[in-house]
Amino acid sequence: MFGKRKDGRQVHDVDPFQKIIPYIMKTRTDSMNMFEETFDCEIIDKYISEKKQDGISVSYMSVVIAAMVRVIAIKPQLNRFVVRGKIFTRPKIWVSFVVHPTLRDDSAGTTIKLAFEGTETILEINEKINEAIVKEQNKSKEKNKTDKLAGAIMSIPGFLIRFVVNFLIFLDKHNALPEAVIEASPFHTSFFITNMKSLGINPIYHHVYEFGTTGIFFALGKEKKVPIVDDDDNIVISKRAGLNVVTDERFCDGLYFARAFRLLKKMLVNPWILEEKLDEKTEDCK
Repeated sequence: MFGKRKDGRQVHDVDPFQKIIPYIMKTRTDSMNMFEETFDCEIIDKYISEKKQDGISVSYMSVVIAAMVRVIAIKPQLNRFVVRGKIFTRPKIWVSFVVHPTLRDDSAGTTIKLAFEGTETILEINEKINEAIVKEQNKSKEKNKTDKLAGAIMSIPGFLIRFVVNFLIFLDKHNALPEAVIEASPFHTSFFITNMKSLGINPIYHHVYEFGTTGIFFALGKEKKVPIVDDDDNIVISKRAGLNVVTDERFCDGLYFARAFRLLKKMLVNPWILEEKLDEKTEDCK
């Protein structure tokens, strides 16, 4: 309304029915779809073990993030978001996740947001994630952009905080939120992921936030052994990890989501294919 968004451009080439959906389902909480998936841990464990022998530390989080970044690069409609009934597409792929300095106490975590082009290999993405985590865990008094933004808001007198937050929401809905705030906000991201596996608990269905543009939220859960039927109709015990997903269905249809997450699962059972650099990502609405 007030100008062009700093974090995306409007998509005009949209099917009429899809275009009217954001006016019917006006909020993300009104348009949430939730589903759960599991994947074979033994394959991921084998990949992580191979990389460890090469002196490279790879985590489940890195594998899931790298796979999702690749999926979005191939299926760019997943990188869309809705503001005031309009559908926008992002120029890059952003991911947000929480890091705790230690899991041995109740210390508060901090949120990291990283940007990717989509053509990176899993090893390049893993290196960027590890560097960001180490930086956060080793920091003393230095704060990242997200912490600084939160600190600045909370330094305001209590009776003004609600006004400031509502004003930021107003600016965001009218495409006037400053670029510096968008860069610092973990809620303006392609997807958010929480690692419940590191806490030793099952995955939750995490809501997608009303503030910001997050339209996909992953929760990675702990691994456990479950009986499954193999290709020869035999019942075998398999080590599986849960992956729960909550999506905003307004920016692409269910068939597109289904095909995209089927592709994600294909990559999770063969992370080696992510070591090949993607020559060119698919552009959204050229």
